[in-house]
Amino acid sequence: MMCKLSYNNIILYNLIKIKNHTINLIYSHYYPTQEVEMEYYKLSSEEVLKDLNSRIEGLTHEEAEERLNKYGKNELTKEHHISKFKLFLSQFNNFIVWILIGAVIILGISGEFVNMVVILIILILNAILGFIQEYRAERSIEALEKLASFKAKVIRDGNEIEINTSELVLGDIIILEAGERVPADARLIKSHNLETQEAPLTGESLPVEKQSELLNKKLGIADRTNMIFSGTNIVLGSGKAVVVSTGMDTEIGKIANLIHKSKPPLTPLQQKLEHLGKVLGVGVIILAVLVFLIRTWQGEPKIETLIYAVSLAVAAVPEGLPAVVTITLAIGAKRMIKKNALIRKLPAVETLGSTNVICTDKTGTLTHNEMTVKKVYVDDQIIEVQGSGYEIKGEFERKTSSLNQLLKVGVLCNNANFKDNKEHLDGEINGDPTEIALLVSGAKLNLNRTELEKQTPRIDEIPFDSDRKLMSTIHKQGKKKFMLTKGAPEELIQRCNRILINGEISVLSRGKRTKILSVTEQFGKEALRILGFAYKEIQSSSNSETSLIFVGLQAMIDPPREEAKSSIAKCKKAGIKVIMITGDHKITANAIANDIGIDGRTISGEELDNMQDNQLRDEIDKIGVFARASPEHKLRIVRALQSKNYVVAMTGDGVNDAPALRKADIGVAMGITGTDVTKEAGAMILTDDNFSSIVSAVEEGRNVFNNIQKFIEYLLSCNMGEVLTIFIAVLLGFPAPLIAVQILLMNLITDGLPATALAVEPEEPGVMERKPRKKNARVVDRRGFIQIIVIGIIMMIGSLGVFRYAYKGIESNYMYATTMAFTTLVIFQMFHVLNSKSLYLSVFKVGLFKNKWLIGAIGLSLTIQLLLLYTPLNIIFNTVPLSIFDWGIILLVTSSVFVVREIWKLFDAERV
Repeated sequence: MMCKLSYNNIILYNLIKIKNHTINLIYSHYYPTQEVEMEYYKLSSEEVLKDLNSRIEGLTHEEAEERLNKYGKNELTKEHHISKFKLFLSQFNNFIVWILIGAVIILGISGEFVNMVVILIILILNAILGFIQEYRAERSIEALEKLASFKAKVIRDGNEIEINTSELVLGDIIILEAGERVPADARLIKSHNLETQEAPLTGESLPVEKQSELLNKKLGIADRTNMIFSGTNIVLGSGKAVVVSTGMDTEIGKIANLIHKSKPPLTPLQQKLEHLGKVLGVGVIILAVLVFLIRTWQGEPKIETLIYAVSLAVAAVPEGLPAVVTITLAIGAKRMIKKNALIRKLPAVETLGSTNVICTDKTGTLTHNEMTVKKVYVDDQIIEVQGSGYEIKGEFERKTSSLNQLLKVGVLCNNANFKDNKEHLDGEINGDPTEIALLVSGAKLNLNRTELEKQTPRIDEIPFDSDRKLMSTIHKQGKKKFMLTKGAPEELIQRCNRILINGEISVLSRGKRTKILSVTEQFGKEALRILGFAYKEIQSSSNSETSLIFVGLQAMIDPPREEAKSSIAKCKKAGIKVIMITGDHKITANAIANDIGIDGRTISGEELDNMQDNQLRDEIDKIGVFARASPEHKLRIVRALQSKNYVVAMTGDGVNDAPALRKADIGVAMGITGTDVTKEAGAMILTDDNFSSIVSAVEEGRNVFNNIQKFIEYLLSCNMGEVLTIFIAVLLGFPAPLIAVQILLMNLITDGLPATALAVEPEEPGVMERKPRKKNARVVDRRGFIQIIVIGIIMMIGSLGVFRYAYKGIESNYMYATTMAFTTLVIFQMFHVLNSKSLYLSVFKVGLFKNKWLIGAIGLSLTIQLLLLYTPLNIIFNTVPLSIFDWGIILLVTSSVFVVREIWKLFDAERV
């Protein structure tokens, strides 16, 4: 695509420029420096405050103002964009375009204004198409800034006030409450039942319990439980923390820097067209020079010879190629929208077709990002639970006497809220995902919390505590009071002395305790999160969590999407490797991978840290899952794959995925759960967050490339026929068989219209049965090149033969002879475009009339040709009317290309 050959340079020019922080050589005793990264999670809160020269009562306004002036605002650096004018001019920075610009200048000097204007119009249209695509490009940092556009509660001068997050500075004491977003990276000083949702940053699907105690060993971000991070959300509890990093020094800021440094590579199609353009450009110059020298040596006037040489250059350059490529990609993008895939960058359509590795996040991509109860243990039985996500669909494998009581405890001892209906929990959901899962499991047995609380209203609560690992609620039913308790099974079992089995209460013996713990261990090995449930009637005023009656267990997981397994199977069949990269624990990630059929071993982020880049490169083919992965890990993985010439697609939804999406050959963002950052970094957005939509997009991508390959081979073989006709005529001393305006019209109309119609050629059978194209495979392979040469030779022999037959050496026959040669080449191309409906299958097998647009394009091209012959237009294009006999000769000669190519396909099975 001519206007896109400089795409990489444009992206490089468009990359965000980040201000570099000045490295302080002398550290101030009074003000901390952000340039040296401190591992504050290894220090006590007192040591952190001392290091930051802060105090529990907060900074003074004067101190905060000084630090704000010293270190800048708590915001991400803005992107600097290339000017629109320079972006437009850059579209002309390409070798073939330079040749055509040279042709425009020469034609203008020579007075060939019609030809000059036609070529100039083509160049401007191509530049406009490229400009529009580039101008919509990179806005990743602007999306990241949206994460910081909110207020923060801070202590200044001993008073709690509310300020813009951009005004936060190092050492500020911030107040944390449930439902708020964390405004900066901070070290916890105090916490009360604090939990944060860090999925956008780490990929961890479950809320993370936070505490203020120091941690002694080196840990990854996901395990720094005494730290909170900018852009994450507080889902439970409250706390107080001291700010340790702001702006570009936060973890989100580091991700922003990674995005800047991740230079998007040229797509495979861009690389192939760039190579093709250079080859064509060099060939065109050599041919034009040879023609000029030979005809000058033959005694022809130099000006006429120069114009003729330029005409040959125009014939050799497929002017319509950039436009047809863009149209084909746009049509493919439109088809993908119907398959829930929104393309942001047109070249991504083709890239999907050559993808052979998909790196995908787990949470929200392969899974729902909605915890779901999959198994319960009650009445000494393990019962499977159907359904996934927050949909109230699915049944219990069987129902037992105590199942209702187990689910009732889970529904009532619960602080999640939702507006429910009979099928799904809609958008009004608040609370811990684990508690929401309990509400869903209860709803599957028609237990509605609103109705239950009318019968047994809550009168008190003992909140969850990280030490007890339990939560209890007190309910009144008539004149009786009941305590309902849920929590960690190993803790809960210690507080139980009885058990409910088949509706009967009995003593909780040592054997029964062992059995419960054994089931708990079994569930744990399956990567299920387990909660135990118990209750008791309260006989006195004491609310102690003792002498409880154990009811059972509920085990849950963020389950894989039902269609994920079949989608991954399709990927395997299509020769595409799927790799899961997640922030979840190794056990959880491995269990999900085994369930959905991802091959390869599982390694953790810690194991990855211990591997050198060359080791990772050697082992990458054997690895199917990376657990506890950080943004840097994801980038390393993508780079390792690309170093082995894989075409890598990276899917994701969180902020942490953005750098890898940017670096990958194609980034695939989630449209529903994806952050703005991810959507801006991605080349494609899945509007339904469904992994199976990627497979559909890959299928469409392969079809798009097939169509691109069809019309490129079609255009080049037609141009080859024109070039050989002109060049061989020069070598043989013939008069010019075509004039410049005829060549231009043929390239734009009779070449371009059918080639454009090939862009909408329906999918050929078995497209997903083939292996992906190799990254270094040329857009025109060896067999395709041979075909172009052979077809060009056939067209040349036929056209020159007809020209020679009509000319007969008589000067007065020259206009008639050029008309015959011109028409012969046009009809050759009409027959050949039918051959091009498939590169290796017979036109009768793929359907002669299946593409109505192609039939229409052929009809329109023939109509234009007839108008040129039989209307006053023949004066402009130097043509004369032809007789029925003339048409008989032309049809007999030109049909040969159709017959030869159809016979060729019978022996061309190797290309399938």
